[in-house]
Amino acid sequence: MKAKVYVTLKTEVLDPQGEAVRRALQTLGFSSVQNVRIGKLIELELSDAAEPNGEAELKAMCEKLLANPIVEDFAFDLEKAR
Repeated sequence: MKAKVYVTLKTEVLDPQGEAVRRALQTLGFSSVQNVRIGKLIELELSDAAEPNGEAELKAMCEKLLANPIVEDFAFDLEKAR
């Protein structure tokens, strides 16, 4: 199975990196950009043995290691092997 985990800062947390990118884009003439939030993408390959509990296991991974639940949100896509 393949999983993609998307981790982003919670909306109430300031994102200085996103703000720097927004300013740079506007300086380059992209005046339509009003807000930028920076996040990360984590790709995982899981063994087929993980399939019965894949979503629960992936959620536990995110809560315990891949995301900081105090300041970050996460979402994931799980693709079963073909």
